[in-house]
Amino acid sequence: MPSDRPPAVSPTGETGRSAAAADTFVLDIVIPVYNEGPNILNVLKALDAAVATPARLLICYDRDDDDTLTTISTHWPNGRLPIEFVRNQGKGAHGAVMTGLRTGAAPYAIVYPGDDDYNAGILDAMVVKAREGNDIVCASRFMPGGSMVRCPWLKAFLVRAAAASLFHLADVPTRDPTNGFRLFSRRVIEQIKVESTEGFTYSLELLVKAQRLRWGIAEVPARWFERSAGQSRFRVLRWIPAYLKWFFYAFCTAYGRLPPTSVALNGKAP
Repeated sequence: MPSDRPPAVSPTGETGRSAAAADTFVLDIVIPVYNEGPNILNVLKALDAAVATPARLLICYDRDDDDTLTTISTHWPNGRLPIEFVRNQGKGAHGAVMTGLRTGAAPYAIVYPGDDDYNAGILDAMVVKAREGNDIVCASRFMPGGSMVRCPWLKAFLVRAAAASLFHLADVPTRDPTNGFRLFSRRVIEQIKVESTEGFTYSLELLVKAQRLRWGIAEVPARWFERSAGQSRFRVLRWIPAYLKWFFYAFCTAYGRLPPTSVALNGKAP
């Protein structure tokens, strides 16, 4: 029977500070990984250098033989930000993120890509926006200062078309509603019931439900580059039907004038 943590991890499940320090964290940085060995050290270096908010890293993995784990254990022994390895209690990318969000206890959590070594500098700004009263802060590729580079044409077309439609026609208050790189308040994580089961569709679901609840939503500019190493688990064509459900949910909010009480919350049916 596989263990819940890779053998190289300390008994606390962390590197760096003790797990007892978890109560002092303002931010949990949830990083779902799948063989990110070629990328993860640059990501950790960037986060370690840029993030001033008291934070810890939750590395969410599927298999004990994931090369991300051995790379960190072997080559990253004394980082400033503590690391906890979190075994996926579900399936695939969706399960990894959900496990990470529910494992954390900080007031805010950011889902951060395992190959992103260039956006670490905006995480503190996202926390600032959250502290101003926003329950979701989106990293936006399509607002001034943001960018999306080398994206395959079909994916770029679908993502941009969905984003423009939701922003301009359904009044979703971000220009990048489908990006999974996002901050959630603990209230969002604990109170909004997640019905999605595939990929990163949970992120759009939480966004459009927060919009219907009239909770605060903000955005900051972010960059995005097509990955050059490792394998992406983003399956745009396979997940289109799951995304469409929440796409139409947003339009029902805008034009059906459905009230906040129609949102499914944990422990409470709409």
